[in-house]
This record gives sequence, structure tokens and C-alpha cells, in this order.
Amino acid sequence: MQSRPPVMNWHALSVADTLRHLAATRSGLDTDAVSARRTEHGPNRLPPPLRTPAWKRFLLQFHNVLIYVLLVAGGITALLAHWVDSGVIFGVVAINALIGFFQEGRAEQALDAIRELLSPRAIVTRAGIRHEIDAADLVPGDIVHLASGDRVPADLRLIDVRNLRVTEAALTGESLAVDKQANPVDPQAPLGDRASMVWAGTLVVIGQGTGIVVATGSRTELGRISGLLASVEPLATPLTRQMTRFGQWLAAVTLLLAALVFGFGVWVRGYPASEMFLAAVGLAVAAIPEGLPAIMSIALAIGVTRMARRHAIIRRLPAVETLGAVSVICTDKTGTLTHNEMTVESVLTADSRYRVSGSGYAPEGGFRLDDQALDAASQPLLLEAARAAALCNDADLHESAAGWQLAGDPTEGALLTLALKAGLDLPTLRTAYPRLDVIPFESEHRFMASLHHDHAGHAFLLLKGAPERVLALCVAERNASGDRPLDADAWQVRMHATAAAGMRLLALATRPTGTSAALSFADVEAGGFTLLALLGLADPPREEAVRAVADCRAAGIRVKMITGDHVATARAIASQLGLDASRALTGADIERLDEAGLQEAVLATDVFARASPEHKLRLVNALQSRGIVTAMTGDGVNDAPALRRADVGVAMGRKGTEAAKEAAEMVLADDNFASIAHAVEEGRTVYGNIRKAIVFTLPTNIGEAAMILVAILFGLTLPITPVQILWVNMVTAVTLALAIAFEHAEPDVMRQPPRDPAVPLLTRFLLWRVAFVATLLVAGSMGLFLWEQARGMSIEVARTAAVNALVAGEIFYLFNCRHLTAPVAGWSDFIGNRVALAAAGVLIALQGLFTYAPAMHALFKTAPLDAEAWLKIVVFGFVVYGIVEIEKGVFRRRLQGRRSPARMA
Repeated sequence: MQSRPPVMNWHALSVADTLRHLAATRSGLDTDAVSARRTEHGPNRLPPPLRTPAWKRFLLQFHNVLIYVLLVAGGITALLAHWVDSGVIFGVVAINALIGFFQEGRAEQALDAIRELLSPRAIVTRAGIRHEIDAADLVPGDIVHLASGDRVPADLRLIDVRNLRVTEAALTGESLAVDKQANPVDPQAPLGDRASMVWAGTLVVIGQGTGIVVATGSRTELGRISGLLASVEPLATPLTRQMTRFGQWLAAVTLLLAALVFGFGVWVRGYPASEMFLAAVGLAVAAIPEGLPAIMSIALAIGVTRMARRHAIIRRLPAVETLGAVSVICTDKTGTLTHNEMTVESVLTADSRYRVSGSGYAPEGGFRLDDQALDAASQPLLLEAARAAALCNDADLHESAAGWQLAGDPTEGALLTLALKAGLDLPTLRTAYPRLDVIPFESEHRFMASLHHDHAGHAFLLLKGAPERVLALCVAERNASGDRPLDADAWQVRMHATAAAGMRLLALATRPTGTSAALSFADVEAGGFTLLALLGLADPPREEAVRAVADCRAAGIRVKMITGDHVATARAIASQLGLDASRALTGADIERLDEAGLQEAVLATDVFARASPEHKLRLVNALQSRGIVTAMTGDGVNDAPALRRADVGVAMGRKGTEAAKEAAEMVLADDNFASIAHAVEEGRTVYGNIRKAIVFTLPTNIGEAAMILVAILFGLTLPITPVQILWVNMVTAVTLALAIAFEHAEPDVMRQPPRDPAVPLLTRFLLWRVAFVATLLVAGSMGLFLWEQARGMSIEVARTAAVNALVAGEIFYLFNCRHLTAPVAGWSDFIGNRVALAAAGVLIALQGLFTYAPAMHALFKTAPLDAEAWLKIVVFGFVVYGIVEIEKGVFRRRLQGRRSPARMA
């Protein structure tokens, strides 16, 4: 594995100094030098991560206190020789482990995805001869040649460039292609401003260049991000933390209670130790909710299915409920909140300012002047500017099944879209005004010029470029009445106002010329141009993202934008999204802050610009250190470490890199930020359903344990045996408790603030509900047991009546649990969850078998019941339902005027 060398500011060194430091020449390395350096530096590949073996990942699924309790329960039932029951328990544990095994443990694939970004081939000069080699064979000091469409194979210090522009959005978050140069830049320049460097994994959009390799493999910027990703450990989710605490509490209480019962029976009641041991085992088995882990996994899986229908693909099950606790979403700008497609938003002519609607490369939208919609055909000057933007252009735009596709520079793509919106037909336009010659855009002269004719003996020059450069070559400006002298000061004021809105500026000018078929720099430098228009370009926010941000804020979720783009652009986009853009921090600001200062700053700031991967990671860590459940969205390689560190990483599915997708817990299939709001709603619903399932399940377990406890305390015969307890737990878990997982969202779920992860899974109110219902179940079951004995029935009949009374109480209580505090009284409340109705029917059938099937009599020591017993059982079920609804009403009245009942639910 390659070690990290001391950091060298290659971007600040001259070409000569770079060659000298690397002991290289422009003619390239010789064979001996290549061999020696390959031995020293290794192949140009990212090292494979240390993998956790599959067997170990599977065993880690059992590393949970609640699972330990279940395994103990299985072992105890095996000691009791109840092999079927122990098999059921071990089966539940195994299924739960398999679900976790196949759903988790895939985040390390992000490293594989990053490795795939390295170019497979590279053109190099070695010993004065050009070769095409495997990119893995590159070594520091190699001379590499780049052309349009190439993926950069290693980190290069440029030594020659020709109109070279590189898109670095996946690495820096910068949406525009970046101009490159061979001249050194400021040593303190951030990553996105190091114009003399190109980085491994980025893409050449246009032009040619030659560079010398300064870093390979894990030493590249891409490799550094890979190292960050490998060192980032995913966090436990709020639910897993709460379930861990709950399991620890349950295990401790169960073991303590079993020990007390054993001691009381032996030393106070004088029962034989062997008999009391079995009774203590029965109590422990009763208190353990065997099916709860499976119910929790199934509830999460149902949430996964529902989210998939809403374009949110979940890769790790616990991420479903974590979304419900998210209180801050840190989102990348480019490609997440915006389209990552430049758009002309303003056209400024000498007398007018046209606003352009629509976004992206699709020619959908129109023009407005003074807030009035207009037809571009009625505006000759607007048409002339659009024609110039399309002709002085090297890009191509075409429609395909996947939408409008750009071949070329994003800015030039935006100009073509402008022309299409103006009603121009690009092939017809190019035929009518063919190009004779062109001077491509280069950063040195900051303009592009093209020479055209109209087939009638008239030739003209078109000029496109940086406003200050173009204005310096103009002597006139064109308005509706013709040409007039250029008012440079007025244009400067308008330029500053447009730039302050976060737009990039581009100027268009024209000049008639002779019929020469050649174009030289001297022709352009002669000046005499007439300014046609200034264009304001931006990568605008998605319309649905604006609405989604508003929805998130209404749900109590703060949205923070973290981008590699410039501050002015970030603030402008933030304002359009409805974020607080009054304060923004840059990457340099973040570096100056210590951890405590950053924790304060991140709470007060919504906009972060010029942020590197380390900055994004620090920001997520700072939020989490304050106990804030954080989601991070993004689509680039640079987002992957923060995606993995966040409580919920959210990657874009269409335009996101594979590295981002593999590091994330959730992938948005439609690249729509709005889908996050839907996912949060589903996450809150899943958490609510899991809590309902627990509140439904625990009264049964506590009631069963309490019946054994009461029997021992008062010297009574056990009203229910351990094997009957397991039957009740098994059949109710796979029927009634499972039905709760299919409940839909409460009506006001997205009008509530995010839940506090520090709040326990069971609040004081819910603990009261569990104890209250458990008391009802104990009273009814024990009462029927004693009643049947008083009628002279056998112990088998009395126990069968007690078990059926317990199950009947659960069936009616199931409908109470559809709303924890809201009333369940209308017809829709009973038939709204068809799964619950089906589950109740299945359970009634199972209890019929339990009561009347001869095989069940032999296995569970049951006996048939008469009509009188069944009447009392059904009446008890109605009593449970009615009393719980009365308790809800009392609770609602107590809460009235203080807080919403739903918030307690």
C-alpha cells in the first residue's frame, strides 16, 4: 500500500521546477526510471480495502443484547426438551440475522466504485516516443497527453495547454467546466482554483493538454477521498441505539425477576428447587418478546417497499427509521438542489432586460419583459443575440429517449438552449450562416471568435467571452433603433448587479468584416465591435427542490447547503431556495475554526461554500457531536465520505457517481430532492409503527410473566405453562403484531418536529399504557382460569380458557393500537387496515386448532371449551377495548390546551 508523501504545492511551482523536483524531462522517462519508480510507488490503483469476511459479518448480526436474550430463551426451551419451540426461537433469530446480513455491509463497495473511475488507458511520452499504456502503469514523472473526452488518469501538473477545459463537478462540486493553464497559481489556492493541475477521475471537456504525473493511486486527490471513506465508520442508528438500551433493560429486569421468583419459591414458599427452576424459566420465557426483532425488520422492509414506490431506494434497513429522526439535512448544491446544467436566466440588451424561464438543457420556457410574457419573434435584438450565441458555439445539443443530451461545454449548451427557446432551428441557422473560421476560447485571451457569411457576399465576426474583455473591444451598443456609442459605465453597473445575483456573465458582440476565409487574433484585437447583449447564466435550483426545502422546514428539519462552488453563487442559490443566506462560511473559514468554534458556527449557518471533502466531513461530525441526527445528500465522488459518515447518506440515482451511491444508505431514483421529504414521512411512519408494535406486544409478555408471578406469590397452580406462553407469543407475533407494521401514516405526521433521539423508545405515557393493559390481561386471564376451576373444570380446560382470554384481549387491543391516543370508534378505524382484519381471522382459526385439534391437546395440554366459556372470553375482549378507549379519552382531556396528543403518540 502506498504511503502518503509530504504535501507538495505542485500547483504553485513553475514547470521547470516541477520537472526538476521529479527528475523528469519533456521527452519522458526512460525504461529504467519507469521500472524503478513503479517499484517505489506501486501501480496507479487504489489499494483494496480490508474486507470483513462474510462469515464474520454474519456472526456480527448476532451481536445484540436482545438477540442474546433470545438465544438464552432458545437454549432454555431446549433444556426443557421443547425442541419445536426452541426451533421456532432459533429460526426467528436466524431469519433476523439473514435479513441484516444481506441488507447491510455493502458500503465498502464505494471503494470499488471509486477505483472504476480511474482511466483504463493513457497516452504517455517515454524516451521521446508516444505510447498508449494501461493507466495502472503510470508513475510520477511520466508525461501524459490529454484530449477532449479523456478521463484524467492521475494527478497531473500541466506543462502545456491548448484551450483545455475540465469538468471537476464530481470532485469539487463546481458545476462549470474549469479553464486550465500551465502557469503556477497561489500556493494557498483551494482545490477548485488550482488551474495548473488536473485531477485523477475528472473529465476533459474540450481542448488538449500535456501534464507530468505528480501523484498516482492512493496519493491522488481521488485516492485521498478513498482513504477518508475507508476511515469513516458508519454510526449506529437512533433505533438500534434505543433497541440496544431497551434490550439491556429487558434482559436485566427479566433475569432479576426470575432470580427473585426462584428465591421466593424456594426459601419462602418451600417449593422444590427443580420445580421453581422450571417456573423461573417460564417467567423468563414469558417476558421475552421473541418475535419483536422479526417484526421490527418486517416493519422496516415494508417501509423500504413504500419508499421505493416514491423513488427512494433504501440500501440499509435501519436507515428507514433514522429518516424519521433527521433534524438537519446537509445537501450538496450541484446536481442535488440544482440540475447541474447551466441555464441562461437573463439577457441584457442596451435598453431591456429579458428574463428567461425554464431550467436545464430542455428548451422549455420563455421570455418576459417587465413581467410580461412575450414572443421572441417580436424582439429582433433578442433574436440577434440568440443567433449569435448559437453560431459562436462549438457544442451540440440533441434530444434522445433519456432527455436532452449535451456534447460539449455546459455554458455553450446553455446558449444553444437559449436559441431553441427563441424559436431558432439550429441546423437551419448553421446552414444559413456557415462558419468560415474560428478562434477557440482560451483562458489567456478569454474570448471565442467565429467568422461567418450569409451566402450573399456579406461576412461578419461574432465575439463571445468575458464581459470586461469583450467590452474593451466594443465601440458601440445595439438597441432597437440601431447602433449608438457604447456606455461602458452603465454596462458596468448592470454587470455588478447581475453578478451579485450569483450569475455568471457572458458578453456577445458582432462586427461586419471582409470576405476573407481566415480569422486571426489581429482581426479581433482591431476592435470596432458592437455589443449585442450580456447573458446571465446560472445552474438554477430545481423547482421541486424549492418546494421540498419548504416542506422540510415545515416538518422542523433544517436544510444546510454545502458546496464547492463560489460564495456569491452559493448565497444566490440559497436565497432562491428559501435558506438563510445572510451568513456563509467558506472552506478557509472552516479551517480557521477549532472543533468547538465549528460546532457553534454550523448551528448558526446554512450556507457553506468552497468546501472540500474534509470540510464536509467536519461539518457532519460537528452536527453529530451536538446530538443532531444528520442526513447528507450528494452525487459526487467528493460527497462519498460525508455520505457514509452521516446518519443517513442520500445519493442521486441518475446523475450520481457510483461512489456516492455505494456510500449512501438511500438512493433517490429520480434525483429529486423532494423525494427526501416523502422518505422522511415514511421514516416517521415506520418508527411510529414499530413503537405501536412494541406497545402492543409488551402487555402480553408482561401479562404472561405476571400470571406466573401471581401464581407463585399466592401459592396457586400455574394458569399458563411455558409451552403455552411460547404458542401465544409465536402466533400473535406473526399475525397481530405484524399487522401493525402495515399501518399508514398518521394525518399530521409531517406537521410534527423531528423526534429527539435521546427520548426513550417508551415514554412514561407508553410505559403506563403497557402496564395498564398488562393488568387488564392478567385480571381477565387469571379470572377466567379461576372461574373455570370453580366450575369444576379440569386444569387443562381452565388453562385453555386462560390462553384464549389472553388472545381475545390482544385481538381487541390490536384495534386500540391503531391510534395510541386518538379514538378508534368509526367504522373506518376497524376496516381501514385490511391486514389487521385478516390477521385477526387467521388467529381465531389458529386458536380453534389450539383448542379442538387432538394433536394440539397432546402437544400443549389443552382441552375443548364449551359455549359459556367462549361467551365470557368474547365479553372480556370487548371490556379490554372499551376500557382502553376510556383511558385514551381521559388522557386526551388532560392534554387539551397543553400539547397535541399526536406528539405524545
